[in-house]
Amino acid sequence: MSASGVKVGINGFGRIGRLVFRCALEQGVQVVGINDPFIPADYMVYMFKYDSTHGRFKGEVSHADGKLIVNGKEISVFTEKEPSKIPWGQLGAEYVVESTGVFTTVEKCQPHIQAGAKKVGKVIPDLNGKLTGMAFRVPTANVSVVDLTARLNKGAKYEEICAAIKEAANGPLKGILAYTDDEVVSTDFIGDTNSSIFDAKAGISLNDNFVKLVAWYDNEYGYSNRVVDLIRYIAKKDHGK
Repeated sequence: MSASGVKVGINGFGRIGRLVFRCALEQGVQVVGINDPFIPADYMVYMFKYDSTHGRFKGEVSHADGKLIVNGKEISVFTEKEPSKIPWGQLGAEYVVESTGVFTTVEKCQPHIQAGAKKVGKVIPDLNGKLTGMAFRVPTANVSVVDLTARLNKGAKYEEICAAIKEAANGPLKGILAYTDDEVVSTDFIGDTNSSIFDAKAGISLNDNFVKLVAWYDNEYGYSNRVVDLIRYIAKKDHGK
């Protein structure tokens, strides 16, 4: 199935909902409906057009008859508080991006199925129990950093680790993982579509078996691109193409 054949609904038009919409447009994925009980169509226009962090939307956006019109295409807008009342099925939406921050479990997302979406699932269940982490909230507009501390069963020099990551970034993980040895700061990665940009100069090696690795990521735009990538991947699996 081509990207243009994938029909998606978005529930919640906050920062992630709007950026997922932008990424969907860039990748040719069709958004057929948006639901947000607190944002009417006229204000959606303003919020989608202007973004202080990622810049102004480069296309055309307006509204008419309660619908959002983006680059000449109409998108149905709803203000339902209950997911089961959103007519996803009537719109032909096979997948729904749940970006309200409220419906955070499979059970809570289940009403989307009742409303016509076809699948609710958990992403990467195989990682359950293998990773743990914590987060510090800091007053920056965007971009986060991963500070990974790892104990290696098989020792390796820091230069060898960097070389392996660089090879992966230029090979099988290109577009997902990137590599830099520049003197960078967080704002250098605003709008970066990669999920992780490894910072070779920021990491340290205490010894061959104990290392600290540092990677940057745009926690809004990089994440939103992966959401759309996931939808396209699931669509290919569902339709056998």
